[in-house]
Amino acid sequence: MVSPATHLPIVLVVGPTASGKTALGIALARALDAEVVNVDSVQLYRRLDIGSAKPSREERAAVRHHLVDVVDPDARYDAATYASDADRAIADCAARGRRAIVVGGTGLYARALVRGLAKDLASDPATRAALNERAGRGLDELARMHEELSKVDPVYAAKIAKSDPIRIVRALEVFALTGTPMSEHHAKHAAEPPRYRARWLGIDSTRQALAPKIAARAEAMLAAGWVDEVRGIIADYGEGIRSLDSVGYADVRRFVLEGRSEAADRDALLEQIVRSTLGLVKRQRTWFRGEDGVEWASREAHESPATIEGLRAFFEGAEASR
Repeated sequence: MVSPATHLPIVLVVGPTASGKTALGIALARALDAEVVNVDSVQLYRRLDIGSAKPSREERAAVRHHLVDVVDPDARYDAATYASDADRAIADCAARGRRAIVVGGTGLYARALVRGLAKDLASDPATRAALNERAGRGLDELARMHEELSKVDPVYAAKIAKSDPIRIVRALEVFALTGTPMSEHHAKHAAEPPRYRARWLGIDSTRQALAPKIAARAEAMLAAGWVDEVRGIIADYGEGIRSLDSVGYADVRRFVLEGRSEAADRDALLEQIVRSTLGLVKRQRTWFRGEDGVEWASREAHESPATIEGLRAFFEGAEASR
């Protein structure tokens, strides 16, 4: 991954799920002659539509969106790939005289874009294969691996899901080979110059405020056919694809594979999705609270004329100095 030579200015809209990032990103893009670059790792995938809360057709018609529906459900995708793809999208915007508003809640991808990734981390195929074999035994074993990680690197473990095999395996691999927690590698890397001139806007919304929104959204997603969506993806790609490890999708996949269908089962599924999503909220808040320079405010405050004028001045100043 090569650092962009131009150090283009970008604005990032981040925060927990269901806090209104999509609406804020579109509002800012319309006000600032900008386009939206997605930084939600699930919205990248085609066919993962209902449970990922992708921008609607109408929203995408109002403002051009980049990096939505760009890879198939069985594609392997990581933060380095994301940063390269986002670099191209941002450069495309700039070439057409448009600015970039980066919108989403995947903290690692946002960090990779702005700050790059830690370089030269140790890797060993045999160690990774052994860890992947363990992770492949199921969610119970993966949870045990996450617990092991929390003992040697509680900072990093708190930022990732217990159902995230890629990051759990990689963090355990790095610690096994170096004896240094992944969080310490990241902290050392954070001292390097950023790849972009970035303004971070965080939507400040509490767990208590988000809980009813998350419940209502999950209920609407299930009513819209989320179970059938996952059933179709499994039929075409198999049950083990990693895109279905994501929050909510993992719960629906388990529901489908267990063959449940009764009304009581669906009520239990809804409750589980809400629990999983609130867990994601906690991890997202922890992650973005750890990012330097995030400006926390309500969505309404970020949409205020004063904020928009400040962002306009930020873009114009950075553009004039290039």
